[in-house]
Amino acid sequence: MAERSTAAVDVADNSGDEPLTAQADQSTADGVANNRERDTDSDEAQGNPTSEESGKASPPELHSGHKLARRYRLEECVTRLDGFSSWRAVDEKLRRAVGVHLLPADHARARSALAAARSSALLGDPRFVQVLDAVEDNDLVYVVHEWLPDATELTALLASGPLEAYDAYQMVSQVASAMAAAHREGLAHLRLSPNAVLRTSTGQWRIRGLAVNAALRGISSDTPQRTDTEAIGALLYATLTQRWPYETDAHGLAGLPKDIGLIPPDQVRAGIHRGLSELAMRALANDGATASRHESPCTTPEELVKAIGEMPRIRPPEPAYTAPPQYQRTAYQQGAYGRPAPHPGVTQPVPTPPPPLQSRTGKALKWSVSALLIAALGLGSWQLADALMERGGKADNQNQTQTTDGNDKNDERTEPAKPISVQTAQEYVASGSAQAPQDVANTYDGDASTFWRTKKYNEGPKLAPYKPGVGIVYDLGSEQDVSAASIGLRYTGDHTTVHLYAADSLAPSAGVDGMKEIASATTTGTSLTAKASKPVKTRYVLLWMTDVPNAPSDGYSGAGYKQAITDVTFKG
Repeated sequence: MAERSTAAVDVADNSGDEPLTAQADQSTADGVANNRERDTDSDEAQGNPTSEESGKASPPELHSGHKLARRYRLEECVTRLDGFSSWRAVDEKLRRAVGVHLLPADHARARSALAAARSSALLGDPRFVQVLDAVEDNDLVYVVHEWLPDATELTALLASGPLEAYDAYQMVSQVASAMAAAHREGLAHLRLSPNAVLRTSTGQWRIRGLAVNAALRGISSDTPQRTDTEAIGALLYATLTQRWPYETDAHGLAGLPKDIGLIPPDQVRAGIHRGLSELAMRALANDGATASRHESPCTTPEELVKAIGEMPRIRPPEPAYTAPPQYQRTAYQQGAYGRPAPHPGVTQPVPTPPPPLQSRTGKALKWSVSALLIAALGLGSWQLADALMERGGKADNQNQTQTTDGNDKNDERTEPAKPISVQTAQEYVASGSAQAPQDVANTYDGDASTFWRTKKYNEGPKLAPYKPGVGIVYDLGSEQDVSAASIGLRYTGDHTTVHLYAADSLAPSAGVDGMKEIASATTTGTSLTAKASKPVKTRYVLLWMTDVPNAPSDGYSGAGYKQAITDVTFKG
């Protein structure tokens, strides 16, 4: 009996969701594929351990058009290496493009690849390319994963030059945060390279091959967190300099000149962001060398996430100003409507105004009009004088009253509320564990598609007794008169309740009960405004959430009581 086990259930099979968009072949005319795996670069060039000897099993004789489990039709082989092959395929059941890794069941790495795929599938983090199926079927083992139609490998992005500081910052932030989450679940990548990191058309970064790529090549590490952290540092180094931070060329990038050692990115290329240059060195230099400010090295993705959070936030570049098109009058406005088009080379006569009225009738008409105008002016002057005389007696009696009213209105005028910029922020944990500290910056990045989220709770809307509340402390840079806060939320339903408190620091010394409340508000929608009855002067503001709605399942957590904050704007 054929044995067939799956690692994960396709949600589209039973949820009614639309299947993922099929991915077209991303090859360009010069043979560079945006979304394919390239395995020609050596593991030594990446700083990874070398792979063990592959088993004696030879890859099965498969070809385009072959169908696995009467469902996955192989389209194109993109990798054939060490006894396994990788394909672009089509899931005919869900009508979408997928990727497939194939190897014989008696291959030395078949079992480890199958186990790695199942572990990766259970993570379910959308920041990673998802494993959709892991199957052992007679003499064949295959792993099916997402194929992203709108994603571009970092290798292809770097082919045209280094990335801008904001793009490099987003890459290292998102990749480090994702890998920190994976390591908390006991999963490592061990083959993080520019080929494994993809940027989608929406600007999100996703990681391909978590655990699976290393298992397919027999790669292991005694210090997996350090290995992945150094790999993230190499990715950041490459995005800043368009150079690979080792002497060996790899991934289409030139290595560093020989015999100079590992030098900071800002010494390789002028104009590099100093903070990002130091961050790359802290992730790469795990053997004692440090960045120019002698910061301690980062040896785990979690430490790297913390270091990123301590950096001043890098804002996206301002859009280039484009002058509006010059206003041009139409032919009708220019008085040319209905006239024949002039012939080229023919001088056009200058139009002359019509002659004034010279006839006896014209003169009579002019005198009549003049008399009417004089009469009208006289009548208007008389009515104006009469009105002024009638109001003259009342003016003195009303003068004092009008002056008093005018002063009162001026006193009531208030300056419009001005937005207050956030310098940095930190999650506040009153009890238990944190929610998502690595995502706090998403609440003030000006991007409504990014967010900080709470965990999922089984009962609600009130978080107690699980937690007294969850929240974030914002540093406004200096003491400000805080009068209101506008908060964007991800989930609707039930109700969300938010309180604002004046705190004494990013890590408040007093509990919530000891803080001064600025304002509070409740909503059932995705936007909330909390207004203070009177502005409160403070540098630090705690946004404290005590009630959350019942929200459906998504890529981060199952259905339950939870909330996510997309944007926060304070006003003074």
